[in-house]
This record gives sequence, structure tokens and C-alpha cells, in this order.
Amino acid sequence: MLERLKDSLEKSDVVRFGEYQYFVNPITDGIPAMDPQVLDEVLDRIYDLMDLDVDYLVGAEAMAIPLIVPLSLMTGIPYNVVRKRKYGLPGEVSVRQTTGYSEKDLFINGLKKGDRVIVLDDVVSTGGTLRAIVKALKTIGVDVRDVIVVVKKTDRLDELEREIGQNVRTLVSVKVKDGKVQVI
Repeated sequence: MLERLKDSLEKSDVVRFGEYQYFVNPITDGIPAMDPQVLDEVLDRIYDLMDLDVDYLVGAEAMAIPLIVPLSLMTGIPYNVVRKRKYGLPGEVSVRQTTGYSEKDLFINGLKKGDRVIVLDDVVSTGGTLRAIVKALKTIGVDVRDVIVVVKKTDRLDELEREIGQNVRTLVSVKVKDGKVQVI
């Protein structure tokens, strides 16, 4: 299962940001070009895992967008993008995201107490993006029903799950060693 995705990940280039080894893959970065068959395989698997009794699909700009848009079309569930830009809309919530290689503010708009959501993301490494988004959503009273991530690149997922009070389901796990991506 997910053989195209696994093959694509194992062929990924690895670049360094300081000590952080970052793999570059179409599903996580949009470069090089995405093979539609890989994306289709990923979307089908996520769809199989999804609880369809939610109000919104939520994902962070930018790489969750290629996941939440087609899933919205497949399910009829509206999507909501956590943006990197402040809009100043009523009820906007600012979130500080810290990853292994950057730190920035994210902005949540259009979600309110009682909304039921699935949070989707491309990769979990340090957990910085998921930590920030899930905690912020719960703080404003959003019911986070599920968190689904395509690629797990951490051996500390249990720690993240305890911290956010949420299970994180992943499709594949990888590690980067000696400049190569290994699916484990």
C-alpha cells in the first residue's frame, strides 16, 4: 500500500538548514513536479481514514492545500486554510509556529467554538506546526476530531500527542540518514 508515495519519498533530495536535514518531495514541498498518481494514492488513503461527520477540513498554508482542496471536492466538506498572513478579520487568532528550521506567525480565520474539524498536514517533523494549530483551535473551542498527516519524520510523536491531547495518524514514516530518505 502507498508504494508510489514510498518510492517518491525514497528518491527525495535532502538539503540542510543548519543541522536540520530537510527532504524535498512533491507531497511535502510541491517540488519537483507532483505525479498525479502519487497524489491520488495519498488522497484515497486519507479519504479511507476520514471521519466525514465534520464541519471543516483544516490545513496550514502552503502544503496542506493540495490535500484539503481535493478532499473537499471528494467529500463536500468545506476547507479552511490557516494562513501565513494577517488579515485582521473579526475573531482572527494568531498562532506562533516554531519548526526545526523557522519561526513565524500563522493566522486562523472563520472557525468558532463548536466547529468540528479534521486537521490535515503533509509532514510532521518537530511537531511545531501541528502543536501550534491544534492548541490554538482547542483554545477557541473548536472540536478537533482527527489529525491526519501524510509523512511522519519524528520518533517523538507520542510526546507531541500527549502535549496536544490528540492522536496523530500518519500514512508513512521516514527517517533521513546520511543524506538519504528511508521509509521505515
